[in-house]
Order: sequence, then C-alpha cells, then structure tokens
Amino acid sequence: MPQWLARRAIAVSISTDRDEYARGDPVRLEVEFRNRLPLPVTITTPRQRLWGWAVDGDLEASDEPRYLSDTEATMTFHGRERKRVIRDWDGMVKRAGSPDQWEPLDAGPHELSAFIALDDRPRPEARTTIEIT
Repeated sequence: MPQWLARRAIAVSISTDRDEYARGDPVRLEVEFRNRLPLPVTITTPRQRLWGWAVDGDLEASDEPRYLSDTEATMTFHGRERKRVIRDWDGMVKRAGSPDQWEPLDAGPHELSAFIALDDRPRPEARTTIEIT
C-alpha cells in the first residue's frame, strides 16, 4: 500500500481524564491510533520515533532539543486494528537550561496533541484542550 494512502487510513484521537486541572495536578492522557481500513496498513516513520505527544507544541512537555537516529521505523496495523496508549503526565513542563527546571503550566487553556511522527504534513494527529485553574 502506498504511504500516502496508509497515512490517511490511520485516525488518531487524544483524550484526558478531566477537562480542568489545578496547577501541577497529574493528567492522564489516552491516545488511540485506529486503522479505518479493513486491510493491513504499515506506516514508515523517518526516524526511530513512531509517535509522540506534546503540550502547547513542546514534545513530551519539554522544550529540550531531541536527537534521534535517522533509522526508519514502522508501525503496523491489522485491518480495523486499534492501538491505545495511556500516559500519566505529572502536569509539569521541563524548561531546558543550566540547570533544567520543571514548572507547572500557567493558568488558562493548554493544547495537548498526539501524532504519528512523520515530517511531512498533513500527518495523522489529534488535539484537545485542558484548562489549568
């Protein structure tokens, strides 16, 4: 199956256990990848990372640079298969520096996203918003 079609076959969703959190509260993320086709699908990513999640655009709630091998990886789905990942995030954001610092999100809305780790757009991804009080 051509990659352009395989990429369109996968739907991504992201949800949290609540819509509103106090500063520093832990957040449970649930990410689901679903093959919409009755056929098997394999997606090739340009590096070893298959998927990721981000907070306000910061990968895994951190602004530190990431270094990944240029070795390709594959994510394979059976027909109509769903893959679900649950992450418990401590609600803190890492700010790279000397020294690195962990801080809670500021009050207000924040965007969480999940995606298949492809360089070109559009890529399979989803977004949701939480409110920090």
